[in-house]
Amino acid sequence: MNTVPFSSSSIQFLIDLTQNNNREWFTKHKDEYLIAQENAGEFIDNLIVLMNKHDQLVNESGKKSLFRIYKDVRFSKDKTPYNPRFACGLNRSEKFRRGGYYVNLQPGKSAIACGFFAPNTADLLRIRKDIEANYKTWERLLESKEIKENFGAMKGDSVKTAPRGFEKDHPAIHLIRHKQFLFSHEFTDKEVLDDQFVVKMDSIFQAIRPFFDYMSTVLTTNMDGEDAG
Repeated sequence: MNTVPFSSSSIQFLIDLTQNNNREWFTKHKDEYLIAQENAGEFIDNLIVLMNKHDQLVNESGKKSLFRIYKDVRFSKDKTPYNPRFACGLNRSEKFRRGGYYVNLQPGKSAIACGFFAPNTADLLRIRKDIEANYKTWERLLESKEIKENFGAMKGDSVKTAPRGFEKDHPAIHLIRHKQFLFSHEFTDKEVLDDQFVVKMDSIFQAIRPFFDYMSTVLTTNMDGEDAG
């Protein structure tokens, strides 16, 4: 597979936009933006193709997946009109009860993330119940070589105290308190500009599959292991 790298000119456009985050400058450099946007879309196209070899994504194309560069500043203290990055979310098929991936290409701040960002109330309770009953399995998953080397510790917002119905002295209460189940990995600009960066990104995303597979099993069954329908 011939991959399209994220180009140095795209990085440079984002650097220039960071330094000139105003409508006048952006209007004068709209053609440069469109070229960089096309490059980012093709890069994500490559990533989608690679990931669909080992997962099932619902995203149709890289360009359609990219978030808008235009900011909604109505309720923000920062009134600069543009987000100087190319970012997107990649969502897994609904039959896996989702889970998803996030890509952020930004000078000095490039990163990927994956996991479960906002489980609904029923799913969150099911996850917490599984942690309560099977916390040793969770500990083995989270301490696995693949996850530790590629992502470090699990991140995400947590409640401050034990959720209702759970014992505050449970040995895995630090996991039960989680509202989000997220993992991230940061990259240098040098890594981003490498010709094989998309392959490296895909390889890191593959490292989370044991966790995703386990979560899919949890969220499609009840506590007795029966199909939840």
